Amino acid sequence: MSLNDILHYLRLGGVTLALLLLASVVALVVAVERLIALWGVSERSRTLGETVNKHLLRGDMAAARTAAERSDSVTADIFLAGFDRLERSRTSGGAGVEAAVERERAQVGLKLRRHLWVLATIGSITPFVGLFGTVAGIMRSFKDLGLDVEAGGTGGSAAVMTGISEALVATAVGILVAVQAMLFYNYFQARLSRVLVELRLLGDEFVELLKERASGVPLPPEPAPTRESQPPAVPRPDPKLA
Repeated sequence: MSLNDILHYLRLGGVTLALLLLASVVALVVAVERLIALWGVSERSRTLGETVNKHLLRGDMAAARTAAERSDSVTADIFLAGFDRLERSRTSGGAGVEAAVERERAQVGLKLRRHLWVLATIGSITPFVGLFGTVAGIMRSFKDLGLDVEAGGTGGSAAVMTGISEALVATAVGILVAVQAMLFYNYFQARLSRVLVELRLLGDEFVELLKERASGVPLPPEPAPTRESQPPAVPRPDPKLA
């Protein structure tokens, strides 16, 4: 199909084809925006989780909170929600920390799923928009056929078939746009499912360590010094020789 044929079909498509092309551009923009927003989320979350947990294992909650405040990872909001709840419930041993972390994790999940409904909507309605354009084109073709017969024409099928073939372009474009949008949607759904599981695991481990520190669980004992690292014994003077 040449460029002139494509331009010809675009002119014949009218408003319906313009809407479908606009929907295709919107789906592409949303996909690029979500790809940028989700880029490196898992890696940054794991790195921050390891850092915060390492400080908590050492008993340094101030350093753990500072690491979360300085991070730009989405997991930082989850950790900070736990720290804030612990500050308000120190007398109760950290009660409600798990619920606070879970609520913030749900909020983060909503942020990560932002605009995905646009892809789902485009994928579901564009085939029907294309079908509407096709039906409208077929109706127009038969109307032209009726006018031709009334004007004394032969009523040949050539004009009707040409109009129908042109009208079917709207259905084809609608299907292509729907396939594009659903491919993007399914990809992000699969990726977000994996990311949300990782966030849940990081949050659960963080809550366990935070509750241990809040309840005063002692840290693991320091390893005993070896014989080589012990200082040499100083001989005591014999009192009989004094």
